[in-house]
Amino acid sequence: MRHFGLLIVCLWLASCTGVPQGIVAVNNFDQNRYLGQWYEVARIENRFEEGLQQVTATYTVRADGGINVLNQGYSADEQKWQKAEGKAYFVDSPDTAHLKVSFFGPFYASYVVFKLDPDYGYAFVTGNTKEYLWLLARTPTVSDQVKQEFLGDVEALGYPLDQLVWVDQEIPKPVRSYP
Repeated sequence: MRHFGLLIVCLWLASCTGVPQGIVAVNNFDQNRYLGQWYEVARIENRFEEGLQQVTATYTVRADGGINVLNQGYSADEQKWQKAEGKAYFVDSPDTAHLKVSFFGPFYASYVVFKLDPDYGYAFVTGNTKEYLWLLARTPTVSDQVKQEFLGDVEALGYPLDQLVWVDQEIPKPVRSYP
């Protein structure tokens, strides 16, 4: 019985780094071009980002070959900045944009880039289920054309657009303070 429990835990952990049905990770991915700061333009609201504005994600190379992840956002309700630091590693090949990311010890979740601007100006990203979705860009805003492309693509893939939040990147930036 103990082995069955271990099997269930292993299967659950593996499912956290899976890819949602119908999603294909970008191939010919160039990690070096993806590194740097990205602005979160839109997301499906989730518990760990709920209510955050001015959200950014910054990716840098780790000494062990992985990627450092720094997510930051401003909570207007709490009137303070929040940040989360993590690490990411490619699930398979480094030229396939399917990574596993961890913010909490040995627990990993999927990070799948399924659409990427040829100039690395914007990216459509999902997690292991269609409950997670982000539109990231190198600038705080994107064109209406990119917004419409994003909405059309993710609607066709079955994402719940009624849960989509457009992130406010235009509020005045207060002095950053961390707990």
